[in-house]
Amino acid sequence: MTRLLLILCIAAFLPFSAFSQERTLTLQEAIDIALENNFQLKQAENNRGLADTRVRSAQADFLPNLNAGFNANRTVGRQFVEEDASFDDRTTYGFSGSLSSSVTIFSGFRNIANLRLAEADRSTEELQLQRLRENIMFDTATRFLQVVLNEELLNISRATLEASISQLEQVQAQVEVGSRPTVDLFNQESAVANDELAVIQRENALEVSKASLIRIMQDETITDVAPVMPSTDELSLIPVDLDLRELINAALETRSDFRAQEFNIEGNRQGYRIARAQYLPTLTASAGLSSRYSDQILSFDTRERVPFIDQFFDQNISRNIGLNLQIPIFTRWNNRTSVESAYVQLRNSELQLDNVRFQISEEVRQAYSDYLSIAKELESTQKALVAAERAFETEQQRYEVGSATLIELNLANANFVQAQSNRVQAIYNFVFQEQLLDYFIGKLDSDLEF
Repeated sequence: MTRLLLILCIAAFLPFSAFSQERTLTLQEAIDIALENNFQLKQAENNRGLADTRVRSAQADFLPNLNAGFNANRTVGRQFVEEDASFDDRTTYGFSGSLSSSVTIFSGFRNIANLRLAEADRSTEELQLQRLRENIMFDTATRFLQVVLNEELLNISRATLEASISQLEQVQAQVEVGSRPTVDLFNQESAVANDELAVIQRENALEVSKASLIRIMQDETITDVAPVMPSTDELSLIPVDLDLRELINAALETRSDFRAQEFNIEGNRQGYRIARAQYLPTLTASAGLSSRYSDQILSFDTRERVPFIDQFFDQNISRNIGLNLQIPIFTRWNNRTSVESAYVQLRNSELQLDNVRFQISEEVRQAYSDYLSIAKELESTQKALVAAERAFETEQQRYEVGSATLIELNLANANFVQAQSNRVQAIYNFVFQEQLLDYFIGKLDSDLEF
């Protein structure tokens, strides 16, 4: 019994251990998982499939329809009897069937406009799906880089804490032998406490960013991540000369949301044509074939009931063919209201295109300005890091020989740590800003590399 309980406990623990295991991820793997699991992307793919169905339906509107109908009845009560021209209580049975077809010959070109509208809607859905994929890729890359940045900052904070603890041990030894005042010990203990707080804050920021990354991937089996990213020394940090006007023109040519709005305008234009077609007449051709059977029909010669086959397939067959012309004369101004509504919708979509154009221009300008600014920050943060490191080393040497106070040393150390943080953030912001430019231009590739 004890052995069985042990086996059950192990079996229950193993899946939990596997479930909570840390997942090592590259940026590309994180993007692939997010694209595979994102529910909005799946909804957009469903909408695209529905748009394909609507196009096929609009194409089928040019074809004739075909309808079949059957009717069986049983009548009980007083009925007219044809053979003796009298009324009698009886029960009769009947059956009828029909086959009909019709085709629209002219409807004010409504079918053509409806097909073009469906095709424009399908193109809009495809472009919106493409932009949604870009949004998910960009958002995933942003959260992934934030995790990497927080890990780097946490490593800096931990290294700073280790150095502070080591410095505390040194100061404590010096205070004990009387070579340093007691106030230096208190100051260093305060510095260690502040560094411990910084580590706690960095750890919390890292966990929050990991949760954000896991959330966008929407994979229940992933509870912790360990991003794999090239070191800052391996990243390409060479700024590229860019022309703002060329970037804006490229964005207007390639941005899927801008092109989607253009197709939206085309769809509204076709909707306006469909509304105007209501003023024109509609011409429809139709043809039909029908037959019927009744148990009350008797033969003139034998006065016997005519069989079903003779009635339904021979004697009672009727055929029809015709044209139907509908001319709208007065529709209580409903057609006029539909046309005006479609025109307003068309004009609003054109205004929305102008708004999208201005928005894209503003986004590209801002991204371009940020890129130039961050490119300058790369150089300034490198200089600041070198200067802060030298200042810290100098203050440390001066403190060791007794010509500098502990407060001066801690200040130099804080400046050095801040310079390290600024440098790391500038590097990852520069890498991010390059992808941000591609995103706003509309050239974000699914295979992101840094």
